[in-house]
Amino acid sequence: MSEVIDMEACQEFMKETLTRIRKEDLVYIAGLLEQKSDFLKEQLSKTNLPALTMEGLTVVFKNIFVTNRKTKLLFDTYSLEHYKNTFYALLYDELPVKERFQNFMDAHKKLDTYLRYDLASELLHYTDPDKYWLWNRWVWDPEANTGAVPLVASENFNLSAATYGQMYMNVGKAIAFVHSMAEAVEFQFINRSLFGTDVYLSCVYVIYAYTIFKIKMTDEFNKVMPPIAEFSKRILGVHKRKSPVAA
Repeated sequence: MSEVIDMEACQEFMKETLTRIRKEDLVYIAGLLEQKSDFLKEQLSKTNLPALTMEGLTVVFKNIFVTNRKTKLLFDTYSLEHYKNTFYALLYDELPVKERFQNFMDAHKKLDTYLRYDLASELLHYTDPDKYWLWNRWVWDPEANTGAVPLVASENFNLSAATYGQMYMNVGKAIAFVHSMAEAVEFQFINRSLFGTDVYLSCVYVIYAYTIFKIKMTDEFNKVMPPIAEFSKRILGVHKRKSPVAA
């Protein structure tokens, strides 16, 4: 495990998190992720996905952080049928996930790279959260080698690979190790599912981002920065959700 995850770094980020945000807020955010997952499972089920309208797909895009404000760009770039077909192939083809992920990346080359892997991972994770994981740019940006995972990963662990499909698998390996340490790092109370790990990693990223902003930005800018809980909800794509039990 020491070859993948830096336990000391994980523990320090958790300690810092709990000085800035209440435990109840972390649990609440995980509940919002469960709600988001329930919604996307229904909308993108084998039955509903083929019949999805442009309005329905727009709502799906608005529930994903990276596509929330890019619906016009997305529909200007590819057709509704293209998205439905490629979403179905990503979620339901019988190929290994590494190949499905790479095929999705290849099928959307007109879109920015980060948008493609963000979108693919959110579709997979929230429709089958017990099996798949997140790879948002805040989780790991392969161009800059920044994000939550590099902050808690061992220096010896390499996330890069020749294909995006393999990179997705490498990110999954790192997240699986972080998840396995939930009890030792004392964030298991958030949620025993991978949603608890999502919330924890979002806090890792937000705390790091706040530190960098504080150093580089003016006092006036830092005063208008959102609270950590709001920042976390924003990058997880749930900041507009009001309750874990109401859409």
